[in-house]
Amino acid sequence: MIKIPRVVNNLFKSLAVLAILAVAPSLGFAQDLSTAIPANAHANRYGDGWQCDSGFHEVDKACSEIKVPANAYPTNASYGRGWECRHGYRESDESCVAIKIPANAYLAASGDRWKCHRGYRAENETCVKVKVPANGYFVESSFGAGWECDRGYQAADGACVAITVPANAYPTNVPYGRGWECRRGFREANNVCAKIKVPANAFLSSSGDGWECDRGYRASGEACVAVKIPENAHINYFGNDWECNQPYQKQRDGCDLPGNN
Repeated sequence: MIKIPRVVNNLFKSLAVLAILAVAPSLGFAQDLSTAIPANAHANRYGDGWQCDSGFHEVDKACSEIKVPANAYPTNASYGRGWECRHGYRESDESCVAIKIPANAYLAASGDRWKCHRGYRAENETCVKVKVPANGYFVESSFGAGWECDRGYQAADGACVAITVPANAYPTNVPYGRGWECRRGFREANNVCAKIKVPANAFLSSSGDGWECDRGYRASGEACVAVKIPENAHINYFGNDWECNQPYQKQRDGCDLPGNN
């Protein structure tokens, strides 16, 4: 029989104790994890925590059986109520009730509501016919009157009345405003289009409803007067005033070097 030295024997015993201590925490963790997972649940495949088995959902840190009401189907999701109503039904007090479709309506493609047929609009859970006046047409809209006027007409007191377009104007064909705008070179005044008087040294603005002075002139009332440029100055970027050349600075009505005032 081979006699193992006492030192070696003690070394084996120490290694055995260390191995037990190393395994013990994991055993305790596994035991704690198993006791932390409620009934009808399982540990997450990745990471910590757990989730309920199929057919159950979490309620107050436990897994409660999902009770699917009539006319519903399970979603198999670990969150929410766990079911949805079938096509043609809607949720009401934890149950699914059939959607009541009023006259002149149809079930929407989503299956959870109804929509009115063309020419009707929803009012108080019913579909009422849109009354389109003469010279008007129906529009698919959930707001407004549900109709608009034909070209050349304008809505007024539930009817479509002809737009009176003055001379030198054109119809705008929009359902709001006066229904017309003045042509380029004219501006509105007392419901007529008056010709814009462009003064000397000016031109009609790009918008066509006013005028602007030529470069080197500035507006003064209804006229364009020349910009008086002092010595050592030039016309500014906008062309209607002046500014000093560098390094001159503006001093009252002229340009002077710094420190010479």
